[in-house]
Amino acid sequence: MNRIAIKMLVGDVAKYFGILLGITFAALLITQQSSIFTGLMSRTYAFIADTSLPDLWITDPEVKYIDELEPMQSTALDRVRGVPGVEWAVPMYKSILRGRLHNGTFRSVIVVGLDDATLIGGPPKMVEGELADLRRADGVILDVVSAKTRLASWSAYDADGKPVKGATMVPMQVGDSLQINDRRAVVVGLCEVSRTFQSQPVIYTTYSRALSYAPPERKQLSLILAAASPGTDPTELAARVTATTSLRARTSDEMCWDTVMYYVKNTGIVINFGIAVLLGFLVGIAIAGQTFYNFTLDNLRYFGALKAMGGSNLLLLRMVLLQATLAGVIGYGLGVGAASLFGMQVKGSELAFRMTWHIPAISGAAVAIICALSSIVSMIKVIRLEPAVVFRG
Repeated sequence: MNRIAIKMLVGDVAKYFGILLGITFAALLITQQSSIFTGLMSRTYAFIADTSLPDLWITDPEVKYIDELEPMQSTALDRVRGVPGVEWAVPMYKSILRGRLHNGTFRSVIVVGLDDATLIGGPPKMVEGELADLRRADGVILDVVSAKTRLASWSAYDADGKPVKGATMVPMQVGDSLQINDRRAVVVGLCEVSRTFQSQPVIYTTYSRALSYAPPERKQLSLILAAASPGTDPTELAARVTATTSLRARTSDEMCWDTVMYYVKNTGIVINFGIAVLLGFLVGIAIAGQTFYNFTLDNLRYFGALKAMGGSNLLLLRMVLLQATLAGVIGYGLGVGAASLFGMQVKGSELAFRMTWHIPAISGAAVAIICALSSIVSMIKVIRLEPAVVFRG
């Protein structure tokens, strides 16, 4: 009977592909949009993920997420270092400043100042040069993607400052210079960093040099990075630092989660992607459900013949369920496979895409609901079917 059910399903090619199309489109849209949403959210805490060495991120109590930092007094560093369980603590500067290229073009850049002595918090991977080169005069390290795109310049300009015909884009290289708030900065290295949500160029330098680039303020300490002593739980240490110093200490995971939740609560990203996923689900129900129902109506005479020959309702329902399951599995595989291919094509581009194991599971659950709703409507029709329908003209 299972073979007969499969033959009935694939026998009507048009309706069979219609069912697959609806399920495939739903799985593709749900998987793709969920992966793009996850990719965008992962970019919000990309800077934290790149800075893997510290256990704790210590900020002003009012700081909600990593991209909006309230400066602290420099004495806060000594208070953190005095807390029992802290193995080391170093300062970090992070802010958006104005950069100017040699052709006069202005760019907003993220300046990250690392502890002069240890350089803790540096980029995860160097492409050219070494991290220690930051100690050279006016030395800075750029992320390689921005050096090739946002910080690149044309090879030739006319008298009006516009690129001449035939000019090509020249990436910024080691040895080139730019100005940050009218102070000279010399590129001594290129690095790879994860793309951030703001997608602005990232420039690493020493902490003292970053303070010289920044506008003068009474408070200039953006962050304190700290590590727990061996045998000390970072979560417990974070609570101890918070209680002792009146600052706010968070583990790396807590800082990432707070950053994600800030964007979730204060932007329309969740609503926008949620609507797209919901539309995919509804379209899948509409197309697959309607097509599967019509498929069942067209095959009622065969179900009636089986019922007239002694087939039970349970047998017929099992056949319908097998048809829905087979179509669902094939459509799910095609949809998730297409979304995965899409993700491979956009890898490394400006488009954020990150597919975790949760996303195919959610997509699979959605497809299961679509198939269940589609088959339930058809099952009702089969159960109410009278065997005599097969003898009608």
